[in-house]
Amino acid sequence: MKPLLKLAFAVCGMASAAAEAPYHWDLPRGFPEPRVPLDNPMSMAKVRLGRYLFYDLRISANGAMSCASCHRQELAFADDRPRPGGATGQSLRRNAMSLVNVAYSPVLTWSRPHVRSLEQQALIPLFTDQPLELGLNGRTVEFIRMLRMDKMYQPLFPQAFPGERNPFTIVNVCKAIASFERSIISARSSYDRYRYAGEQNAISDSAKRGEVLFFSDSSAACHRCHGGFNFSDAVDYVGRAPRPTPFHNNGLYNLPGELSYPPSNPGVYEFTHRPEDVGKFKAPTLRNVALTAPYMHDGSIATLEAVIDHYASGGRQNPNQDKRVRELPLTIQNRRDLLAFLQSLTDEELTKDPRFANPW
Repeated sequence: MKPLLKLAFAVCGMASAAAEAPYHWDLPRGFPEPRVPLDNPMSMAKVRLGRYLFYDLRISANGAMSCASCHRQELAFADDRPRPGGATGQSLRRNAMSLVNVAYSPVLTWSRPHVRSLEQQALIPLFTDQPLELGLNGRTVEFIRMLRMDKMYQPLFPQAFPGERNPFTIVNVCKAIASFERSIISARSSYDRYRYAGEQNAISDSAKRGEVLFFSDSSAACHRCHGGFNFSDAVDYVGRAPRPTPFHNNGLYNLPGELSYPPSNPGVYEFTHRPEDVGKFKAPTLRNVALTAPYMHDGSIATLEAVIDHYASGGRQNPNQDKRVRELPLTIQNRRDLLAFLQSLTDEELTKDPRFANPW
């Protein structure tokens, strides 16, 4: 066999071996293994394919948007607008939630209790048209044809889904994007270095006092909704016993009328139609929270300082308000300390990690 032909076979063999290699979770101390659907096991090939799809502008109706347009790496895969716009410029209803550590989320989006996998969630921005997000509706055949013809995707789909006669499907697009999103693990903040790596000077004295306030049951008690390794009570992982996902009314609104929340954003009530679910939303992770302004499900609070003010005031006394949201006697120094603690949760390395960057 000629040397160049031998080299070509060797390279193909290496690529095939890499495609079939099992995925290794490089998890930090204290992080359990994420729960992954049985019909979509993790693989390096799927994560790689998903990364290309996540950043591909051709997935949108206007050819100018991708998943990354509303989930930007430099902003911890969130957005800096109260509510992002879709491919036609139509404003979406909710703030773009960070995708960091989304592998641990038992339910997806702010308030859809029945959307329980990233594969299922991916269909929402792809096909929803009220309001229109990416606008793939009516363009599926054209989009799949583009994937088949693209020289980058031609090897990636068979590598990610070996043995399938037709790997170029919308189902596999969603599986690949979900696999990439699950790989975005964040645990390299200065707080992690302080708390788990023993670097006593990794955070300031103010942040250390803020940590005490955050976890104190007799004071701020923020940890009751934002506790654990992911700073959220909405978590799931391998070995965790099944349990309902909590949703919370944090007293953001108390409007007169039939609903105490804006009709366009009534929370879980939109899907259950139970009055007690008005205004209830998922408690998102607070990791990288300093990068993900504006805040709340509708982006109605502009700064972290204003978020602290909201909780310190005890909310707006909504009838469904979580009893843990109550007035807090915080001093000016307390507020500064809480802010310093929240800022210490920023993982700067994540925002520059080449594994999660635009591959195009």
